[in-house]
Amino acid sequence: MKDLVMVLMKRVAMMAVLASVALAVPALAADLPRDGEMRKLSLSAERKPVAQPEFSDPADRPTTLEAQRGKVVLLNLWATWCIPCRAEMPALDRLQAQRGGKDFEVVAVAQDRGGRAKVEKFLSETGVTRLAPYVDASMKSGRAWGAVGLPTTILIDAQGREVGRLVGEAAWDSPDALKLIDALINEKTKTAGK
Repeated sequence: MKDLVMVLMKRVAMMAVLASVALAVPALAADLPRDGEMRKLSLSAERKPVAQPEFSDPADRPTTLEAQRGKVVLLNLWATWCIPCRAEMPALDRLQAQRGGKDFEVVAVAQDRGGRAKVEKFLSETGVTRLAPYVDASMKSGRAWGAVGLPTTILIDAQGREVGRLVGEAAWDSPDALKLIDALINEKTKTAGK
């Protein structure tokens, strides 16, 4: 009888631990507003650190997302030949203008064998002036980040963990997108205040 009581107590304790973990993860996801088009964002079951492949910064120096640590990052993988990317880039540019700074950054990495000159020409033609021209002519970074198509956008928290991803074009400067991004920025601020 004593053994049975011990087994039951252990099971109850384990169930309490599992319940608290299960409740903590959905609560975090549930706190993020995903209205309208942002419902297409697939939330990560568990926030895990994103890969840190190298790509080129605007001065053609190798960099990684580690350079953005401490900021909420909207990582966008795109290419000059991608029609939905062409449509999406102005919205990303406006998002960077509205929210870019010490707490948030749009990092748009061109997955383009055409290299920097082609990328900069594309940005100029589309009127994009606020996004830094990051380039990965090898396209290895896209594979490391698990992109299955372009555009792919990965939302990353201030600790460098994937919050969710969206494959395909989105209006990243829409009120629904801004509400989602602001919630992550506020999450960063709350975490820093603890």
